[in-house]
Amino acid sequence: MRSCSVKPLAIIAGTGLYDFPGLENAEDLNMCNRWGEVSSAIRRGTVEGRQVCFMTRHGRNHKIPPHEINYRANIQALHDLGCEDVIAITAVGGINRGLKNADLAIPDQLIDYTWGRSSTFFEKNLEDVVHVDFGEPYCPNLRDGLGQAACKMGIQVPMQMTYGATQGPRLETRAEIDRMERDGCDLVGMTGMPEAVLARELGMNYANLSVVVNMAAGRSPGPITMDDIRLTLNDGMAKVTKLLKLYLMKNSA
Repeated sequence: MRSCSVKPLAIIAGTGLYDFPGLENAEDLNMCNRWGEVSSAIRRGTVEGRQVCFMTRHGRNHKIPPHEINYRANIQALHDLGCEDVIAITAVGGINRGLKNADLAIPDQLIDYTWGRSSTFFEKNLEDVVHVDFGEPYCPNLRDGLGQAACKMGIQVPMQMTYGATQGPRLETRAEIDRMERDGCDLVGMTGMPEAVLARELGMNYANLSVVVNMAAGRSPGPITMDDIRLTLNDGMAKVTKLLKLYLMKNSA
């Protein structure tokens, strides 16, 4: 894995983050490639002197469910714009009982429970079968940079955690979460795969910055409601934008 570059930084935002405050000289790029249309216009501008390409994987109006996101088109478009570093923001449920609402986490491992998604660029009419190493799914240099930004904020962000990617769009049963905990998962989300492996296939550095928006089934005091999630999102995404700006201040040039 290459060291982090000063080329454009890609930020892929999920639920609750639909714009990036402070993006200067911004332009919206409506892109399409061999894999189809991207989820939303990519907003390209600068923050703290570094060019940023910001996109929302669910669309600006949050209309694309996790299993229908065109992950290949999104990652290809960011690659075509020259991005080598990708920070993916994910709204997750907390499985680890040490977590609480609005906590941030920077996972180092993942388990993929999704099915039926287009999960590779390497298919059909290949000259050779391609297998990419995925033992360490997240870029350590990007993760370290995010961790240092968290320290500057004065917050504790766990960095040895496993993200479990489920199919969605429904939330999980209590038994499913119990199984995921036995498997070693600390966080549960619906969009972390195949996004991470597609970035790896194109040689891009990728890190996941997770926001706990609810405790998962069996860990929450009652039913999980979207109203409760939205309240938590406001606090969690405010932390995310502050952390990202601190990261960019140190990694702009």
